[in-house]
Amino acid sequence: DLEMVRLLRTATCCMQGLAELCALRNCDKFMATSFTKHVTGFRSYSCVGDALWTRCKDGRHEYSSSSALIKNLPASVRHYNLQPVPEHRKTSLYDFHVSLQGRMVPFGGYLLPVSYGSEGIAASHLHTRKHCSLFDVSHMMQTEVRGRDRLTFLESITTADLVNLPDNTAALTVFTDPLTGGILDDLIITKTTLGYYHLVSNASRRSQDQKLLKETQAALRARGKDIELRFLDPDEQALLALQGPDMAKVLQPLTDVDLSELYFMDSTLATVAGVPRCRITRCGYTGEDGVEISIPADEAGHQSSPAGLGARASLRLEAGLCLYGNDIDHTTTPVEAGLSWVVAKRRRTTADFPGASVIIDQLRDGPGKKRVGIISRGNLRPGVDGPHSRIARLDTSGPSGLHHLNRLGSPSRPSLGGNIAMGYVRTEMS
Repeated sequence: DLEMVRLLRTATCCMQGLAELCALRNCDKFMATSFTKHVTGFRSYSCVGDALWTRCKDGRHEYSSSSALIKNLPASVRHYNLQPVPEHRKTSLYDFHVSLQGRMVPFGGYLLPVSYGSEGIAASHLHTRKHCSLFDVSHMMQTEVRGRDRLTFLESITTADLVNLPDNTAALTVFTDPLTGGILDDLIITKTTLGYYHLVSNASRRSQDQKLLKETQAALRARGKDIELRFLDPDEQALLALQGPDMAKVLQPLTDVDLSELYFMDSTLATVAGVPRCRITRCGYTGEDGVEISIPADEAGHQSSPAGLGARASLRLEAGLCLYGNDIDHTTTPVEAGLSWVVAKRRRTTADFPGASVIIDQLRDGPGKKRVGIISRGNLRPGVDGPHSRIARLDTSGPSGLHHLNRLGSPSRPSLGGNIAMGYVRTEMS
């Protein structure tokens, strides 16, 4: 009987994981910790479960097994190269989310709300468009780069022109693969007047980004360069995004900086809700006016109406903004992704960033494929006669993150009312 109870618990966790995956297919990394933590002692069941999880991966998701199971897996399953999974962490606002009936799901190694209570994603989406919403994005990786050679260090791994970037401003840039020019991650770099650069990159790429930064630091230090890295733990530094047309109306009474003088991609230290030395950057990922606020984790405030991952996903898709792992990855270059503007003019001349030869050739000659916005009308079928048979690649994006022409995006785009997506097509079809 005890064995049956344990098996039922395992099945319940597996079903819960599948439900969360269906609800959050645009998640760049889904780790089934709740599944694997209960399967120890059920080798035959776990082998089947792990095989199913792994076979489901589509190039963006990675499914893993606990270390206790890996050594006991048969060869037929071990070849999936499963790795131990850490427990999902909580941001400093976790209890706040739960108090508002946030539906917590795994995302980038953290538990974050996809929506709140009975309020659906569409309602949060429209509230952001009409007013403003507060998003907890503390799972994002924040890094400070210091040292005499910090500029040389960052330009050696990104496409940004930090020489000509004004003080207290930020720029979107990318880490690129030295051989293919593919995008390893996208990030925002802020040039401060305090002797360091502030980086914000994707949570799903935390380990890869840290490895790249540390290896580059070691290589340059071996040549006598001075670079210091400080990775800000989310337990130490939270990140909030206040987005929507009413952002300034809501935030201005709470801060000592004149928001009318803080222009797009400007950044400054300010006091927010009585908390000093918060970094406010006028940017965001919704297509609306907004700011991102880096604030000590134990001081993170609860102003405005909160919104979850679901609304954040639909808002950024509607604005045509890329999500790493969905719309851009190591197989796509900035040119193919329609992000040529992140390759600074001076850097195109110096051609001294990773993958420069591939990217500059594409800038000159054009890429073979391009990212496009897609509106689905009816039930399209891939491979049939007509232009759809000439699709080079289709990585549709949206809350469902689907890869099929007949299931684009979502039928409930709140603002536009229809199925929209992003994908890659042959350049001549773009």
